[in-house]
Amino acid sequence: MSELETQYSELIFLPILPLKNVVMLPKSIIPIIVGRPSSIKAVEFALKNSADKTIFITAQKNTDLENPMAQDVFEVGTKSTILQVMRMPNNAIKILAEGLQRARLVTPESTETFLAGWCQDIFTPHAEATMEFEAIWRQLKILYSSYAKLNEKAPLELISMAKTPEDIDYITDTIAIHINLGLEERQSILEITNLSDRMLKLCGFLQREIEILQTEQRIRGRVQDQVEKNQREYYLTEQIKAIQKELGREDISQEIALIKTKLKTLGLNQDARAKVEKELKRLEQMPPLSSEAVISRHYIDWIVSLPWSKTSKDTIGIVQAEKILNKSHAGLKKAKERIIEFLAAKKYSKHLERSPIICLVGPPGVGKTSLAKSIAESLGREFVRLSLGGIRDEAEIRGHRRTYIGALPGKIIQAMKKADTINPVILLDEIDKMSQDIHGDPASALLEVLDPEQNKAFVDHFLDIEYDLSKVMFIATANMIDGIPYPLLDRMDLITLAGYTEDEKFAIAQEFLIPKNLYEYSLTPTSCKIKPDIISTIINHYTKEAGVRQLERILAKCMRKVIQLLLENPKLKGVTITQDHIREWLGNPKFKKTTLNTNAKKIGVATGLAWTEVGGDVLEIEATALPGKGGLTLTGQLGDVMQESAHAALSYIRSRAQELGLKNSFYAAKDIHIHIPEGATPKDGPSAGITMCVALISALTQKPTLDHLAMTGEITLQGRVLPIGGIKEKLLAAKQHEMKKVILPQENYDEVQDILKEITLDGMELIFVSSMDEVLKEAFKSSFIAKKERTSKKKN
Repeated sequence: MSELETQYSELIFLPILPLKNVVMLPKSIIPIIVGRPSSIKAVEFALKNSADKTIFITAQKNTDLENPMAQDVFEVGTKSTILQVMRMPNNAIKILAEGLQRARLVTPESTETFLAGWCQDIFTPHAEATMEFEAIWRQLKILYSSYAKLNEKAPLELISMAKTPEDIDYITDTIAIHINLGLEERQSILEITNLSDRMLKLCGFLQREIEILQTEQRIRGRVQDQVEKNQREYYLTEQIKAIQKELGREDISQEIALIKTKLKTLGLNQDARAKVEKELKRLEQMPPLSSEAVISRHYIDWIVSLPWSKTSKDTIGIVQAEKILNKSHAGLKKAKERIIEFLAAKKYSKHLERSPIICLVGPPGVGKTSLAKSIAESLGREFVRLSLGGIRDEAEIRGHRRTYIGALPGKIIQAMKKADTINPVILLDEIDKMSQDIHGDPASALLEVLDPEQNKAFVDHFLDIEYDLSKVMFIATANMIDGIPYPLLDRMDLITLAGYTEDEKFAIAQEFLIPKNLYEYSLTPTSCKIKPDIISTIINHYTKEAGVRQLERILAKCMRKVIQLLLENPKLKGVTITQDHIREWLGNPKFKKTTLNTNAKKIGVATGLAWTEVGGDVLEIEATALPGKGGLTLTGQLGDVMQESAHAALSYIRSRAQELGLKNSFYAAKDIHIHIPEGATPKDGPSAGITMCVALISALTQKPTLDHLAMTGEITLQGRVLPIGGIKEKLLAAKQHEMKKVILPQENYDEVQDILKEITLDGMELIFVSSMDEVLKEAFKSSFIAKKERTSKKKN
């Protein structure tokens, strides 16, 4: 019979007695201590107003509630009768109640002092003696018999009392009373009115309890011979060991014991220690092969493997540090000075804990990464390199949360594990190559890492605890400052590494590159001779770079060719590399000097100086004026800034048209075209402003510019000449192209004086200007502006 066919009685008004963690079943008799005022009132009402002292007993849904309402108790309970009442000293009462019948709370009634409501009895539908019913009953009997043999408190003769379905109904509820069930499980038995369904549910509970009792019996059997009755503590310890052995967790216990021993020597902070101890407790309670246990063990391993207090002592010797830096790098004077400054301050001060955050900015191949290694070597610290190029995910820096599959700490924590000390040198390579996408901005995540005020308590998402990075010396490298976000750049001490000069490259090749490659290829200076003129040829005609990487590759190639010759002709004792060898092995020269206009009349042509990532270069700007309607055409792949400089130069010329000997409306009937050769190469920057202005004036006035003259500077609408950058590289380019005169902004004067201490210009004349008028006086063979001024005075 289904639940829909369950029969109900008429409604009856009953007081309600809610119980905590107890479910009253029919035919059961239990003692109940009633202490809540509302429950005492409900009992008193039942005693006074019912001849058979009937009360509705049900369980609370939430055991923490002290004053439950009707919605806080289960709807299905038991109509019970109060057999005995006993008053207790603390105003509580103790009753003995017997369950009579399943009942349902249909309509709660609100009273001022206790819970009550209209209830109706729930009758178990009549069970027919079918084959299925009989099979379920037999299974229940078998399971209960097995349970009763394992549990001495369960009455074994209970099953033999059943002769009718009514008896089976009674015995099923009685069995539910005698086995160990939780609140919700016992409530589910109470709510099932169909006898077959109730017996099936009870069979499942019995099967589980039998397995638990059998396991307990095996455990007791293992420890029984090992303990004495008066050794309770020893007994409990051995019982835990037996449980772990049953679960196959003996190795885990040993591993956890080792971790606990190691924790005492790590020097963890209080938060980290509490986190690990909590995780160890969880690990002890988990099956060793479960996924949760694997994640937990992985997390503990990471924390234990990190350095928390281990430091490497700085071997600070300034003379020794200088030797190491000079041995590994030529030039780079400013960078070396900054490093020696830090070492000196570290040695002198007893309170200097914070390490500087240095950012080395320069073109590829100038030795930024190797310089960072030399810094670590001079300090005597561990060195770890992190490549940040192409990183787009913030989790690469901060780590993944442990909820993700395959979660790991970020690159910073991984570097600390690799260094195994709390004060290593960490190189953040290519910091300008990071980008951002939907996964976050890794540059923003680095703000906390590089901020001295925040990195004392850096939090990795995987560890989820504070880690001290304040003792780490961070060194970042970048090719361009523009690629570094300003908040990140503001936290770093910027050191710019300029490209090597020709002389510096020559020295590096002789002192570093050639000896290094001779050693690698097992050659000697006698078996492979490279003369100075060969080195100069390779530098000037086969490489075009700021650093020396390509130079090293070509030198290595030459040595491989020498080895090939030595193997082909065993009689040869050595090979001297000649110009013919260079042309045969390397082909025609790859790079030549920029060709300049050799026309005697340099009309509409001006030579500027440019900075590139591989050093300085000259830039010849051509301008021409054609009949037209006032258009301005710019060609040569000019960037926005250079185009704006061209417009500014034209506006300056228009404002000074009369002084330059031009008609005020000269631009209305002419189209002006400005072109910079090597059109396939993009160009940008403000430093070509005065050069374009001189080329335009030459084209419009048909006045030639001076030979062997180069210039650089930014122009304003009023003709002011503003400072520019890359002076050193530009002067070297002017020297290489044999310029006799170079025009520079006046505001770059001090910088040029410092540069002249490092390089010599062989008599090149440097002219510093602050206005366009001064530029014109120096750029043209005749000063037509002065003539124009004299003409004006005569007319007056």
